Amino acid sequence: MGGADLERRRLLAALAAGGCGACLGGALSPTGALAQDARTGPSLEAPRSEDVPARPARWYRKLDGLRVECGLCPRRCRVADLERGACGVRENRGGEYFTLVHSRPCSLHLDPIEKKPFYHVLPGTSALSLAAVGCNLECRFCQNWEIAQARPEQVPGFDLPPDRLAAIATRYGAPTIACTYTEPVVWSEYVIDIAVAGRSAGLRTLLVSNGYLQEGPLDDLAAVLGAVKIDLKAFRDGFYRDQCRGERQPVLDTLRRLRKKGMWTEIVVLVIPGLNDSETEIHDLARFVKGDLGAAVPVHFTRFHPAYRLRNLPPTPVPTLERAREISMAEGLEFVYVGNVPGHPGDHTYCPGCKTVLIRRAGMTVLENRLVSGRCPGCRREIPGIWA
Repeated sequence: MGGADLERRRLLAALAAGGCGACLGGALSPTGALAQDARTGPSLEAPRSEDVPARPARWYRKLDGLRVECGLCPRRCRVADLERGACGVRENRGGEYFTLVHSRPCSLHLDPIEKKPFYHVLPGTSALSLAAVGCNLECRFCQNWEIAQARPEQVPGFDLPPDRLAAIATRYGAPTIACTYTEPVVWSEYVIDIAVAGRSAGLRTLLVSNGYLQEGPLDDLAAVLGAVKIDLKAFRDGFYRDQCRGERQPVLDTLRRLRKKGMWTEIVVLVIPGLNDSETEIHDLARFVKGDLGAAVPVHFTRFHPAYRLRNLPPTPVPTLERAREISMAEGLEFVYVGNVPGHPGDHTYCPGCKTVLIRRAGMTVLENRLVSGRCPGCRREIPGIWA
């Protein structure tokens, strides 16, 4: 890789981190101290392919001819020797499978937990948020494509083992660690170890994911996670196929399994004009959530802004988001939000019983939290969530 190309990739990675609120170093960090705490080396470097560190992967089986079949996500990649799966961060080395991103994040930042978004998990607190490169979908509207669609040797990173990550979160008063920005499923080994280290330190680990994974890995993750946010890209198979190079059914299965496990789960739907915004689709989605997951599951309809390979489309009209919220509430959902529209009344949390405003927000800032021990102060109705 030439010097000019390496510098370009570093710049792209830095811009990606800035766009998603991530931190790739002191210059882009909200506090220089956070970057210093996170980094052990003198500088961030993108390693050469032959120098990418590797750790044994889980969830795979060996095949003939030194091939392996990955068991992490529905793609079930069959990977030849010295090749990688579709995510680009899991590699076959002599018939043994390895993860290339364990303890090697490319982004780190202190975010409001509302940015994930979690609206029913410890509102007003900070989440120490991190990402490693990679994703198992290829969404044409990806907001963080510079790191999500990258390979480990294309983006600078730093060594950050789970125990030190937990120590940093404690030092900065963050009660949660959020695995986010890219697709944490493809670095699930790291996620699990983070969650175990975090639990020992009294912290919850949050997963912000596309939900595209198999049942076995989900079981292992759910055993240690504190809460999950799933991006439900759309409620049509064609959208997943054409816009994400994936399938819808595995995501619906993940949501159902999380529900059965009692895992606190919130859903985000990025509403894209002309692609997943029809009233029929919103009705169907809301009926699925209520019937299969429960009326109390929060659903966030968020505003699309042109990005990556969908720069030809306009931002989502606010009335479209409002209509999606109206439809979903008419279908019986109790907590439906309008996202990416700062100051909108659909950003607040209301009591489903007496309609009192319980949590008032402005963007990602909590202006008022009137909950009393997780209950409405007016009618005393219990509001589901993680409040303490």
